[in-house]
Amino acid sequence: MRVALNVSILQAPRTGIGEYCLQLGQHLHHEGLAKLALFDGWRWREDFPQAALPGYSRVSRLAKAVLPGAYGVRRYLQQRRFSRGARQAAAQLYHEPSLWPLRFDGPMVMTLHDLTHVHYPQTQPRDRLREIERRLPDGLQQAARILVDSQAVADEASRYYGIADQRLQVAPLGYAERFQPRSVAQLRPALHGFSVEPRGYLLCVGTLEPRKNLQQALLAFLGLPAALRERYPLLLVGMPGWCGAALESLLQKALDSGQVRQLGYQDEHSVALLLAGAKALLFPSRYEGFGLPVLEAMASGTPVVACNSAAVAEVAGAAALYAEADDVEGFRQAISLLLEDALLWECQRELGLQRAQHFSWARCARITAAVYREACSL
Repeated sequence: MRVALNVSILQAPRTGIGEYCLQLGQHLHHEGLAKLALFDGWRWREDFPQAALPGYSRVSRLAKAVLPGAYGVRRYLQQRRFSRGARQAAAQLYHEPSLWPLRFDGPMVMTLHDLTHVHYPQTQPRDRLREIERRLPDGLQQAARILVDSQAVADEASRYYGIADQRLQVAPLGYAERFQPRSVAQLRPALHGFSVEPRGYLLCVGTLEPRKNLQQALLAFLGLPAALRERYPLLLVGMPGWCGAALESLLQKALDSGQVRQLGYQDEHSVALLLAGAKALLFPSRYEGFGLPVLEAMASGTPVVACNSAAVAEVAGAAALYAEADDVEGFRQAISLLLEDALLWECQRELGLQRAQHFSWARCARITAAVYREACSL
């Protein structure tokens, strides 16, 4: 089966959807489940694009500010290139892994990762949100099948958009091979550059934006006894987003303490090492469609403290400790338990490793290929 896959998200710095697109595409190809024609937003290619550096997003925002209607212009040009290339590639099906699909003369499958645009519209640039609201409902209507990362998103899509259950298919995500347990000997040289020791720090991974709820993790951490904060500093990994005055003030206070360190964007190899070496991953996000860092931490043998959102609980099950999204004290207590109870820490580590075995990109690819076949048979 010849499938046109939109990989334009891979032109941006790698985030969750980019990892999904790359890993899914590679597994579809390597396991012979589909022949892929890759569209990177401007041209057709046989190889996957390399991730851009973080500065890409600033350049992109500047271009949109200078060019009125930049989304519409870019969309028009992309559509022309996509349509011409899809015909030349003789694509039988089109898979759109992001929020709104291009037009295609044939069956189309799309992936709806989450409904962030519904719950947190303020996290989207105004022009982009307008395009989502204008195009996404039509895309969902036209799609022969809709893939979702979790049952939690399937339930939301059914409620909010009225999508029939038979058109939705849960295809849980997986984790790359780089996320694995590592010995102290393997970790110590790699972590030396971050001035930390293996199992000697806490970690947060994610873009700075309101739904990631970093404020809860910071308040919980600052509420720990001074001895624990000194022994286990908190490292923040992720691209800068926007966080509002309250969080900016709290973050600056935490950074000034010297017990919280902001590492910014890190490449995928460094993130894997940091996850494997952390004492625990703190994942306070209010809303997720899956929570990929949670799975990656479990696969790395690192326990997780998370907010009790539906999708994250679906992924981690009993392998994480939970608190409600506004329960700072509950979050603090969960962190403290992991740091002070060696038996609990080891139990959570083992539960996480066992839980991670239920997820793989190979399984995600097989489910996706089955959905392709269904879509083509309608």
